Amino acid sequence: MDPVRITSELIRINSDNPPGITTDVIEYISDILDSLGIATDCIENAPGHCNLITREQGHPLLLCGHVDVVPALDEGWRHPPYSGMVDDEFVWGRGSTDMKGGCASILSAVAALVEEGVEPNVSLAFVCDEEVGGPHGIHHLLAKELILPSDCIIAEPTPAIAPCIGQKGLCRFSVEFTGTPGHSSLYPCVGVSAVMEAFNFLHFITELHNREYPIDPSMKGIIDHSEQILSDIFQTKGLRSVLTRIMYNPGIISGGEKANIVAQKCHLEVDLRLPWGCDAHELLTEIRCKAPDAIITPSSVWNPSLTPPHSEIVGRIIQQINQLYNVSSQPIVQWAASDARSLRKKGFRVVEYGPGDIRTLHAVDERVTHRDLRNASEIFCGVIRSYQS
Repeated sequence: MDPVRITSELIRINSDNPPGITTDVIEYISDILDSLGIATDCIENAPGHCNLITREQGHPLLLCGHVDVVPALDEGWRHPPYSGMVDDEFVWGRGSTDMKGGCASILSAVAALVEEGVEPNVSLAFVCDEEVGGPHGIHHLLAKELILPSDCIIAEPTPAIAPCIGQKGLCRFSVEFTGTPGHSSLYPCVGVSAVMEAFNFLHFITELHNREYPIDPSMKGIIDHSEQILSDIFQTKGLRSVLTRIMYNPGIISGGEKANIVAQKCHLEVDLRLPWGCDAHELLTEIRCKAPDAIITPSSVWNPSLTPPHSEIVGRIIQQINQLYNVSSQPIVQWAASDARSLRKKGFRVVEYGPGDIRTLHAVDERVTHRDLRNASEIFCGVIRSYQS
């Protein structure tokens, strides 16, 4: 089964999150696995929020991918985002990199082994809701113990010669400021502006970015290598702070009632990515102290996570990468987040590795090369074979 064709067909099945309805895309994957003689179960924790797992779990290796994607507008795309356009080099469209391409490479690898007469010694999980934190996806499967701790590859997009063994932490929250309204002609002598309270709070969030967190000596080499890989991907120098500092994004701000009224309400939604050495819960406590009169509601609070670089799964996937690309691969840590953090917390030894153009993650003209899709499939095949005995 060609991962190029599978990727294109997956892209054409809309699974935007929100709303996160994955019924059709899970049915498509189920049909493929059924044709290979692999029994599966659809796990639906909420209407339309479907996951698919192989009925036989508990293998030494789990291959995992999410099937939901972030929404896309048509404007600005070279090809319509849900067309799954295939040209001589790329498959284009929303999810090609994040991460329907990775799911396609998993399916292609399993199919190749079955067609060889090999019964793959691997469990599979295709999950929903990764793009919104996984409440009906990975969290539900873990809570119900429907997948079991093992070595694990999540087919998230990574550099072709650098598997990812760790992710930064996350502190995502909303803040509701309440001011004292009054006539605008008297402000700032009379009244308290919720908009200005939010502005002052954002200044504090900006200051957090300038903090230095010491790097544990055991991680220095990984951080150094990850910085070089990140700089190569984005063709930009000076990106070390992405890995070693708190990165911040006030993604949504809304407030005020009218231009001539001192604002009574202002709402913020903030996303912070936390480096190793920064404790998410301690940081949230500090943030609450900085805005004691505001209502702060966290939605995701996670510390950075890491699979030890000497783990067996890390060595096995590096061996396959080295053989295919004739390189000496080294693992990296990542600036973003994924379902890996939830799996590690439950005892899984997780590596991320998959096809994609990382520059187009959540962006216009998202795409993946045919070569990356097929090479990832070959590497997955090699790793699965290494677990056969």
